[in-house]
Parts: sequence; C-alpha cells; structure tokens
Amino acid sequence: MTKIIDYFFGIGSPWAFIGLDPFATLASEQNATIRPYVIPLIEDNGAIYSRNRPEARRAYWTKDLKRWAAIRGKTLNFENRAALSDPTPAGFLVLAAIDAGEDWLRLTKALQEAFWLRGESIGDAEVRRAIADAAGFDGAALERRAQGETVQSAWKANYETARGAGVFGLPTFRYEDELYWGQDSLPFLERHLKGEKLVA
Repeated sequence: MTKIIDYFFGIGSPWAFIGLDPFATLASEQNATIRPYVIPLIEDNGAIYSRNRPEARRAYWTKDLKRWAAIRGKTLNFENRAALSDPTPAGFLVLAAIDAGEDWLRLTKALQEAFWLRGESIGDAEVRRAIADAAGFDGAALERRAQGETVQSAWKANYETARGAGVFGLPTFRYEDELYWGQDSLPFLERHLKGEKLVA
C-alpha cells in the first residue's frame, strides 16, 4: 500500500524550513509520497502569528528556534526581519511548480534558504525569479503561472482543506488522518509510518 503524507507548510515558516530536510529524508526512507499543501497559518483554528504574541513568549520562541536550528544544522538570520516583504507570493510560486509538475521540494528549499539563511526579500518578484532561475527553474514562467486562476484557486482550496482537517500551525503532517504538528513531531510520524501509531 502506498504511504501518502499530507504536508501543510508555508515558505515563511521557520519551523517548516528547519524541518524540511529531515522530513524529506524520512519520507524517502519510508517510501512515502508527499502530498504538498502550501497554506498560511489557520487563525480560525487557533494559530497565532508570532508578532501577535506577548513579548515573553516571542522571546522564548526565538530562542527555541535557534536551539532547534542548531540541532538541524541551520543558522537562522533574524536581522532586519521587519524590513522584508511578505513571503506569501513565494508560496504561490511553489504552487505554480506543483501545478507544472516540477520539483516543488527543491524550489521550496531554495526559497526558504533565501529567506531564512540570507535574509532575502522573497516577496519581491525579481528576487523570486532570480532564486528560481539559480535553482534550475524558469523563474519568469513560474511567476506567470503563479498569477493564474489555477494557482489562486489551489491556495484557497488548500486553506479550506487544512481548516477542515483541524490544522492550525506549520508545518503539520497528516498520515492516515492523524495530524502531527511541528517539525519536532517527526519522531511520532516516523513511528506511525513504521506501523506504530501512538495514542495519548
């Protein structure tokens, strides 16, 4: 039986970024197919953007991110984040790659590295095109596709699918209708993929 993992994520999520490599490796090792859903946080289900959290929680969030990034072999760039443009359009670019049958995982990694390692403003179309081109894609063609109705409809449909499934934060993995929120839940997902479904 084919193992299919629904992957709910966003380009602007640092947790999705630092968990991407171990997740992709896990899926490959378990011969699982990843079904991607690019989405924003689902505030209707209880998600809270970090900018809207109290300062004490935001400070801990940043420290915890740095700890996990170190474990995952990443160094996050937190400098001048407020000046960066909205990364949402980069998500549309990934949706365009999915729609075109291209390597969305490689494009996702390239965009997240640009945003979280190098602090590039991936909300800017020229920046996105350059990143896509450097990663081996036709950036201009993907940008044109990203503006089309198919991609915009996919964005809305992904949101509704995630909301209906009870997803709130990013990344979230769904396997056999069981949700696993956060890259730190990958050990639970791994056990489930191996046939051991943990129930609290």
